[in-house]
Amino acid sequence: MDQEPRTDPIDAVAALAEPTRRSLYELVAASDEPVGRDDAVSALGISRELAAFHLDRLVAAGLLTPEYRRRSGRTGPGAGRPAKLYRRADQGFEVSFPPRHYDRAAELMAIALRRVADGAGIDALARTAREAGAALGAQARRRITEGTARLRSAPSLLEVLDDAGYEPLVEADGTVCLRNCPYGAIAIEHRDVTCGMNLAWAEGVVDGLGIEDIGVELAPEPGRCCVIFHGDIEQLPDAV
Repeated sequence: MDQEPRTDPIDAVAALAEPTRRSLYELVAASDEPVGRDDAVSALGISRELAAFHLDRLVAAGLLTPEYRRRSGRTGPGAGRPAKLYRRADQGFEVSFPPRHYDRAAELMAIALRRVADGAGIDALARTAREAGAALGAQARRRITEGTARLRSAPSLLEVLDDAGYEPLVEADGTVCLRNCPYGAIAIEHRDVTCGMNLAWAEGVVDGLGIEDIGVELAPEPGRCCVIFHGDIEQLPDAV
């Protein structure tokens, strides 16, 4: 039987101190599909027993969530037992000494912005987010155009998004979706506030990078951030 997940953040963070366990967590977190024990064996070159041990320890720490299904898609007699697969858990963990509660401050600010008459608070947030995104994009653009040949090819829109915690994923049709929303529970409770902020920030980043023909739009789906990108994502900006 699976161990009952615990939610103590210190225990969760401590579970990642073991190098193999951390590598397994990073493998699962980076995958858009659930990861099985055989996948872990192939990726890390460890035994199946060791992979199972560490994966289940991550489940017990609340960092992974198990699920059972047949990868072949077959059902009925002769289809075999369902495989045990692992996904990253939705719950986030934060550890702070001494205690800090920035989420509480963000919650109160989101409520206050929604109470400002005629949407003025939401509009001001969008303008501020766009400005912040444009500044970040411009900074990355300068690193490309003013750096050495090695640095010129380094920063891209994908890397800016990844550095900001969005975990971008390029899909088969070239669309870039964001597998993580850095704002967590605030986004769930105040989706209108955070989605507008995310969209404005993303548009600002694209503008600041100086790249063309990139479309940014809201397309929320369960388990992903609300923003997606269309266009030639890998193009480098023109010199400034």
